Amino acid sequence: MKYQYQLRLTPEAASKTALLKSAVSLHSGIPEKKITHIQVLKRSIDARQKAVMINLKVEVYVDELFGPEVFSLPDYPDVSNREEVFIIGAGPAGLFAALRCIELGKKPIVIERGKDVRSRRRDLKALNIEHIVNEDSNYCFGEGGAGTYSDGKLYTRSKKRGDVNRILELFVGFGATKEILIDAHPHIGTNKLPAIIAKMREIIIRQGGDVLFETRVTDLVIKDNKICGIKTMKGESFSTKNVILATGHSARDIFELLDRKGIKIEAKPFALGVRVEHPQQLIDKIQYKCDDRGEYLPPSPYSIVKQVNGRGIYSFCMCPGGVIAPCATSPGEVVTNGWSPSKRDQPTANSGIVVELRLSDFSKYGNSPLSGMQFQKSIEQTAWHLGGETQRVPAQRMVDFIEGKISRDLPKTSYKPGITSAALKDVFPEFIHDTLKNGFKEFGKTMKGYLTNEAIIHAPESRTSSPVRIPRDYKTLEHIDIKGLFPCGEGAGYAGGIISAAIDGEKCAENCIALMS
Repeated sequence: MKYQYQLRLTPEAASKTALLKSAVSLHSGIPEKKITHIQVLKRSIDARQKAVMINLKVEVYVDELFGPEVFSLPDYPDVSNREEVFIIGAGPAGLFAALRCIELGKKPIVIERGKDVRSRRRDLKALNIEHIVNEDSNYCFGEGGAGTYSDGKLYTRSKKRGDVNRILELFVGFGATKEILIDAHPHIGTNKLPAIIAKMREIIIRQGGDVLFETRVTDLVIKDNKICGIKTMKGESFSTKNVILATGHSARDIFELLDRKGIKIEAKPFALGVRVEHPQQLIDKIQYKCDDRGEYLPPSPYSIVKQVNGRGIYSFCMCPGGVIAPCATSPGEVVTNGWSPSKRDQPTANSGIVVELRLSDFSKYGNSPLSGMQFQKSIEQTAWHLGGETQRVPAQRMVDFIEGKISRDLPKTSYKPGITSAALKDVFPEFIHDTLKNGFKEFGKTMKGYLTNEAIIHAPESRTSSPVRIPRDYKTLEHIDIKGLFPCGEGAGYAGGIISAAIDGEKCAENCIALMS
């Protein structure tokens, strides 16, 4: 027999098999000797009270052998000689679109401007150490997209967009740990995600699809408002009636291409701010209300949202036990982001702290659909000049930032290219600076100890989401004017992370194939 129970346990009891078994027996009345296995189905941490507790949903096996569930991949057919679907971009939207195409019997041709996951590492090293920005291979561009080397978080609030569990189970099938099916905030880790992404690509190729790396799309061939081809920087031309456009939130050249060709796009509100780094031990102390979290609790994250003068300010992509990374995609700009390894074992915690932007904030750039992008770019370029015109970023201690003082010295940062002491008010428009300043004061009231000069503010965190939306039909997911063009994922404005992008990729593939029939 199998029974399910909800338990609320201490971190130690939730972590040790013998203690968990005793707790289950006490809760259920089932003698311990009859319990043959306890399978944890869901796990979350409740740190709202002084005593931190673990909420568990468990399945208890009584006088019954446990057979671990095996998550196998779909039986992908060989599509070598099937009809083709072209997919621009090999991020999660593009890869999951390609896999879904194969599952439905079509041949995906994935075109990626960047390199494969292994080759990307050399360019990331050059960016971190030598401050060299490769415009096609960086933290944003390359196999796996922006998520591959910037954390691998799998948490999404977009439960209504599609089957989240299906995507998580596919990740497990490709090699992710089963813990992502259990944890309330699943996370693979930047150190483990590349191998999973590589396996996806291997299966796409093995089943007859193609993946073309270092191939930047420079033109879409349109005739009578229908897609009929793709051109690349290498001079190649591909004829096709079906294109899934999954180029990510930083593909500015694609936004400019669409605008230049008169293909409708729209400026979209997004958020922009800074990346803040604290000692992880301090965040643990604030969140867990103890001096030492001990061996049974993971490094603590935090999530915080405030309203300042009618404008939202909130934490974004919080990375416990993580590091800050340089995410510029062109020379002459600096951008920060964060990531954590799977163990989240670094001594610092970092998070984007970003301010809600509105279309009216971009009025300096007119009514152009690229106005938000130009606003974003101007701040990144200003920060580059202020940081010394390298990949060093301008930085300030948090209390100094609030008091308007340039920091006389800065503590060690996890941001490898380095930081330069500067007045961050010179990076941002006044309304962003004031919202950040007052927001940090409000954060300090909620999280006692957060407002400290031990915290370093790095500027800017500007690539939170796409500054552009590519409008599409609500039902078919085709572009509203161009037949055969399917705007997809984060870059098109329809996703906000790995899971939602993967779901959107699958949906676009399904709709594309349905219209091909």
